[in-house]
Amino acid sequence: MAHPLPLTGDGTATDAASRGARPGSVSRSGTGSGNGTGGFVPRVKRVSPAQRASAIARLVTAVVVGLVMMFPLYWMVTLAFSPNADVFSRELRIWPSSWTLDNFRTVFGSFPTATWFGNSVVITAIVTVLTVTVNLLAGYAFAKLDFRGKGAIFLMVLSTMMIPVQVLMVAQFRLVTQLGIYGTFWAVILPSAASAFGIFLARQFIIAIPDELIEAAKVDGAGPVRIFLQIILPLCKPLIAVLVLLTVMYQWNDFAWPLIALKDSQLFTLPIGLLYLRGQYGADYGAIMALALISITPIIIMFLAFQKYFVQGLARSGIR
Repeated sequence: MAHPLPLTGDGTATDAASRGARPGSVSRSGTGSGNGTGGFVPRVKRVSPAQRASAIARLVTAVVVGLVMMFPLYWMVTLAFSPNADVFSRELRIWPSSWTLDNFRTVFGSFPTATWFGNSVVITAIVTVLTVTVNLLAGYAFAKLDFRGKGAIFLMVLSTMMIPVQVLMVAQFRLVTQLGIYGTFWAVILPSAASAFGIFLARQFIIAIPDELIEAAKVDGAGPVRIFLQIILPLCKPLIAVLVLLTVMYQWNDFAWPLIALKDSQLFTLPIGLLYLRGQYGADYGAIMALALISITPIIIMFLAFQKYFVQGLARSGIR
């Protein structure tokens, strides 16, 4: 009399003969075992030589492009820490002969760099808060509220993106002089308190939020302000990160309008300060590179800190 096959906990046979294969054999489906243990062996996908060559070519291209884009930053750091003899030498030096902080001492000793840095921080912080707030509110209104002429007003806002900034400076100058704020921080802050691109980005992001959430809040008695604060705003963290980063980058590096709107050197920002490091007959390139390095460091740190939210916000807003 034949003995019954051993069973597992679920009543299935475990003997190799019950599977119609010998121990250690490999099934045609690729699920057998080659070591005689009866385990699962995944099917290995073969990569053709053409695919391998294509992957290597893409990797090499990415590395080369990355090095090319990083070289200006490396060159700026090198000149910032190089002595003047290396900066003005006719020999090409890709590495400082001796590391020095003389350029940074010149920047902080001969110019009000700390004041310029503080001015940039104050102006950028206020502009960022105002711009992000206005953009979020306007984006919420265009995405979820119904009012007469919404489409036409939104098209008018988008059309302002086609107007060159230099054309608007004449109207902005007349506006700040008539308001009596010319020469103050508010002359730089108020004209930058909203952004057409930021409103468009906020509208594209918020319009993707399900309307069912808003309808459920309305059933519970929530009004537009409460819906915005308790439903829309918590879901907009990636969008806020994108708006904050874009606004900070633009305002921190803005040069033309602060140069027009500010007349006191104690109110200048860092981009304007870079202009003052150039003399009438020459320029101290080591000091210029040192101040430029000081200027871009906060932006780099901020981008690295918000990089994940920045990518998520652009992806969910439909920007490619």
